[in-house]
Amino acid sequence: MTGSAGLSVILIAGSSHVGKTTLATRLSEALGWRMISTDGLARHPGRPWPVVRPQVAEFYERLTPETIYWFLRVHHENMWPGIRRLIDEEIEAGKPFVLEGSALRPELIAPLLSDSVAGICLYTETDFLHSRMRAEARYDQADEAVRVVMDKFIARSLRDNSEIFAAAKEHGLRLVDTADSAAVKSIYKELVGAAP
Repeated sequence: MTGSAGLSVILIAGSSHVGKTTLATRLSEALGWRMISTDGLARHPGRPWPVVRPQVAEFYERLTPETIYWFLRVHHENMWPGIRRLIDEEIEAGKPFVLEGSALRPELIAPLLSDSVAGICLYTETDFLHSRMRAEARYDQADEAVRVVMDKFIARSLRDNSEIFAAAKEHGLRLVDTADSAAVKSIYKELVGAAP
């Protein structure tokens, strides 16, 4: 991100529950841009709350943590050609937009960055994210069988948070810790200020 006044695309990467949708919504409202989530394009078995759907429970109960994470990565790789087409079509049409989602892997979006395309990666510390996810899931009120499913989803998300953080560092993508409200406020102001 160069801070050019020609900014027309903002890509927000990060694992589940780090705050991508919250920031994307605030930015799209402030800028008057379309907000798109990769969740709306295709969805890997998602969070097992507020209700645990049977197929989601079976997915997390039957598979090992390694296999669950492997499936997530394959899902993101399979989504990328469609996401890339969407990005190119929106740019071609001259429609400014904010796109957020876990499928925006840092290694895939880093080559797209330019004066008009900004990319950031949201992350947070493991303990903070773990506590946030348990609180949102009402983990303490769940029975043991549901907790097993929640634990596997949370473990998958924590691993993804670490993997995305490492990939962002490796590929030079801007990292923002969402537990740091000053950092989030700063990137928000910077991105809003960079738009024409």
